[in-house]
Amino acid sequence: MNAKPPQIFHNKVGVVMGVANRFSIATGIASVLRDMGAELIFSYLPDTTGKMATRVNKVLSPWNITLVEPCDVLDDQSIHAFFTKVQQTYGHIDFLVHSIAYAPLEDLKQKTINTSRQGFLKTMNVSVYSFLACAQKAAQLMNQGGTILTMSYYGGQKVVPGYNVMGIAKSALEAAVRYISYDLGAKGIRVNAISAGPIKTLAASAVGVSKMLKHYEDISPLQSTVSQKQVGESAAYLLSHLSSGTTGEVVHVDGGYHIMGLHKADEATKTS
Repeated sequence: MNAKPPQIFHNKVGVVMGVANRFSIATGIASVLRDMGAELIFSYLPDTTGKMATRVNKVLSPWNITLVEPCDVLDDQSIHAFFTKVQQTYGHIDFLVHSIAYAPLEDLKQKTINTSRQGFLKTMNVSVYSFLACAQKAAQLMNQGGTILTMSYYGGQKVVPGYNVMGIAKSALEAAVRYISYDLGAKGIRVNAISAGPIKTLAASAVGVSKMLKHYEDISPLQSTVSQKQVGESAAYLLSHLSSGTTGEVVHVDGGYHIMGLHKADEATKTS
């Protein structure tokens, strides 16, 4: 029989933004947090067809969640309305998970230098500014010791062909983590990011994730890709008291891929 996970989030309440379906990284994080005792609140992107609400509710239906509300992160009023509802229902929160990113496909498929102005602005607005806007609202509902977490990727630090304009956005997001951690540090609120290895998600399919998975297996020191659960467990660490001295960090959960300077195939060529 599997042991029950430690209930380190007992009596803790947090917001999770970015669940799109069961494959979402946000879903994996939420699953781990819930198993560890957290009370979770979810947002979803409203649309005229109601498809997103249906998808999210399908994921959450086994969990008996109290609050699932629409939030369009491109609309300040929508963000305000969402967090007002959170405050009215719970009074305060202990953590925020921001797992939201977007780039128009026509711009993502372009060479970075050919990115349109409109595509660039929308990518930065959804992927970076939404983090600032949501962190601001969430921090107002947090007591001393609150935590904020967002999701990045290695393409924000090094060039990953095909990641293109999203790489610029992730680089800006990681800078935002550092600056917000400074702004909120005096209030005892910590801000961090996870840079996860490739996982088969709806968003990752746009950048050819299947080839990347094999690449990571070949190169990473652990010779494997990472799972939703592994990312969720690292998120639990960063969102809990166990990381009370850590803020402004980008923690890599990628099997060690990011430490490699020379790939195995290159090494074999060099020594042959």
